[in-house]
Amino acid sequence: MTHSAPPTQGKTPAGDPGPDNGRTPRPGLLMGRPFGIPVYVSPSWFLVAALITVMFEGQVHDVVERPLSYLVAFTYAVLLYGSVFIHELSHAVTARAFRLPVRSVTLHVLGGETAIEREAPTPGREFLIAFAGPLVNLALAGLGLLTHALVPLPDVALLLVDALTFANLLVGVFNLLPGLPLDGGRLVRAAVWKATGHSRNGGIIAGWVGRGVALACLVAGAYLATYGTGTGDDDTGIGWLALLWSALVASFIWVGATQAIRAEHVRDRIPLLAARRLARRATLVTADVPLAEAIRRAHHDHAGAIVIADHDGRPLGLVNEKAVTATPEHRRPWVSAGDLSRGIDDDLTLPADISGEDLIDALRRAPASEYLLVEPDGRVYGVLAVADVDQAFTGF
Repeated sequence: MTHSAPPTQGKTPAGDPGPDNGRTPRPGLLMGRPFGIPVYVSPSWFLVAALITVMFEGQVHDVVERPLSYLVAFTYAVLLYGSVFIHELSHAVTARAFRLPVRSVTLHVLGGETAIEREAPTPGREFLIAFAGPLVNLALAGLGLLTHALVPLPDVALLLVDALTFANLLVGVFNLLPGLPLDGGRLVRAAVWKATGHSRNGGIIAGWVGRGVALACLVAGAYLATYGTGTGDDDTGIGWLALLWSALVASFIWVGATQAIRAEHVRDRIPLLAARRLARRATLVTADVPLAEAIRRAHHDHAGAIVIADHDGRPLGLVNEKAVTATPEHRRPWVSAGDLSRGIDDDLTLPADISGEDLIDALRRAPASEYLLVEPDGRVYGVLAVADVDQAFTGF
């Protein structure tokens, strides 16, 4: 369960982002749009579903004959990820209630991820968005306990209810562990933010706590692998499986915590990010100019980008650098520059003086590979390539 804001919400163990533009590939199969939020299932989920089915079938076989036991076990796998989906949707709906744009919800091998475009504006809202997921899981676990105690059920249904009750309890408690990228880490971040008045302090502290949680998960797995849960051979096998799973979870938490710490350091440098400083000089050509000639003119002008313009010099399109690179040299005299360009929407035209958070927000608003930079009087200043922005961040 992870969430993003601009990073990503919710961690559970266990609007469409838009057309593919080279930067935002779809994270999986689109399953629907509840509340207008695109929900994707990563192909890795099917591997986990198969594994859960095989592992749970042994318990189901005690009450249901094969092959029906496999169907019941698979039903459990689907219901389990249904709980993960509700967890993530709780983050998304809460964020939407606070008018934060939600890009998508994705279910994957380690649970789920809710991509929230912007950071919550206050520590209180950050707390509520983070707490929404675990709260729903704990409520579902409580509902399962009540169902077990009060509703007469056949053996198969009782088995599923008990298994889902335990799973939701585990997911809820696990996500409350106090370290990023888990929801508990978001709670720590919100608390430190509230106490110090700085979200950066909360992010760094919660990130370091997350690293500690990752090490604790690994140690717990090693303990189970060494001592097992009892004295039998089966317990030893379970212990080694627990070690493998804990290592996977620990690596997920460690990477997420490290990214959170790095993100805070990067954020310190965002005010230094200026489009004018990162811009490439642009050569203006008409759409009918052969690509080879457009490249020759760009080299002559010491330019790093090509802009399609009309005969009066008004910009009409941006030539895609990747498309140019992918065109064989012997084909370039026979391909026009306009064939490799895309139109310039309003969102792809930015003021040359844009910088800092305004620049980052503009790039998020309309993901693309290149943007046209213009002076206040409308003259073309140059082209901002996202690759150059990314390269600037790698040095932070």
